[in-house]
Amino acid sequence: MAEPKEMTRRDAMKTAGAAAIAGAAMTKLEGAPAILKARAAVDPVKYGMVGTGSRGTYLLKHLKGIDTGTCVAICDISDDALNKAQQTIGGNPRRYKDYRELLADKDVEAVFVTTPLFLHYPVTRDALDAGKHVFCEKSLVFKPEEVHALKAQALSKPKQVLQVGLQRRYSAMYQAARQMIEKGLLGEVGYVQAQWHRNPGWKMKKGVPNERLANWRLFREYSGGLVAELASHQIDVADWMLGMTPEAVMGLGSLDYMKDGRDIFDNVQLIYKYPKGRRLVWTSVPCSTHWPGVGGARTEMGEIIEGTHGAIHITIGDDNNRPIGMWFREPNPPSKAEEAKKAAKKEEFKAGATMVAAAGSRPLPILLSKDLMTGKESFLERELKYARLWLYQKGILVPEEEKNPVDTELESFFHDVRTGGRPKADLEVGLQDSIAVILSNLALDQGRMVYFNEIENMGKPGAPARPARRG
Repeated sequence: MAEPKEMTRRDAMKTAGAAAIAGAAMTKLEGAPAILKARAAVDPVKYGMVGTGSRGTYLLKHLKGIDTGTCVAICDISDDALNKAQQTIGGNPRRYKDYRELLADKDVEAVFVTTPLFLHYPVTRDALDAGKHVFCEKSLVFKPEEVHALKAQALSKPKQVLQVGLQRRYSAMYQAARQMIEKGLLGEVGYVQAQWHRNPGWKMKKGVPNERLANWRLFREYSGGLVAELASHQIDVADWMLGMTPEAVMGLGSLDYMKDGRDIFDNVQLIYKYPKGRRLVWTSVPCSTHWPGVGGARTEMGEIIEGTHGAIHITIGDDNNRPIGMWFREPNPPSKAEEAKKAAKKEEFKAGATMVAAAGSRPLPILLSKDLMTGKESFLERELKYARLWLYQKGILVPEEEKNPVDTELESFFHDVRTGGRPKADLEVGLQDSIAVILSNLALDQGRMVYFNEIENMGKPGAPARPARRG
């Protein structure tokens, strides 16, 4: 097999031109996360935080650096959690043990709901009724009846912003990937492979007060398990990139590794059936963090999005490792004429086996603003961009998003509260994601294919009781 040629300056320009199609469009997107400018702290949104455990404190760490919002109240049942939250955000926010008292605080304009999942709906419901804007972490709701109730309630309050914590929607890298798909660079996208693997995963905290509630993610009465806490992010990515929602889901779940008293599965594989033959395959295992995307440069989680003309490897990263993405051209993509012919008439079946092999393509960068050739660069700037392109092509570097999407989603929430804007991760996105979580867990429990239209009759008066879990 012939080795791919070295990248020349001309090749670098071609690569930049192709890979930048999506990146160039980012600056024109309405409210594009990459260019959202922080408002001057003239009239910051006054917010309260309900639930100051690990996730709440994590958000407060990011909120501390955003001047378009100011924390005036925090709420948690734990004094330790309240103390940690106050140390994190600074200042002197009012402290509450009962979230209803925080909601009665007339100084609070917006509420962050970062409680355990089973409390997301009641707190969000009451916050909306209290006239507050709401940022609720995913999953938005926990039970089927909450899907129907929150949809009706939120639609009756159009002036209140409701945003869900699906931060990939606010990533410039993920936005660029979606633009590439829309512009046809991947051809017909038909398959998404996603994983979130850990080694070993969540550990049980022993000997702590309220031990069961302190380990809420590990128990079904409080949690949707791995599907709610991890898969929800990547199901949303698949919906977004495919431009559609699933028709059905099936899967296999079991408790194989972490036998410490928990009752959620620790080993999960799911297959989602979308219209037009599209698929999402999602896996979570607690025995390895390896992810094969982007040449193994990242671990744990990521998505591979495949189309007839190419594929994208992409991951959100974390506070220390920003989102990155690479794309690969399909070695022998079908021509438009061939695709049209196949769409008009299925090819006749031919007996025997045929194998077509082709050399794989080198990874190409998904370029963001810092790497785009504008023609206005100085000599040094131009040479630095050429150098980065060469390093990307060699796999020595990968393009990395400069801003954490968590910061972007929080800034965007405050912006929408002040302007009446519609969040990218809005009620519709959040509810569809929650439906996928609920039905995925049902498929795992019952060992059958579950159809998404089943949600219409679930949780409503007169609906049949949910069948018991297998095993």
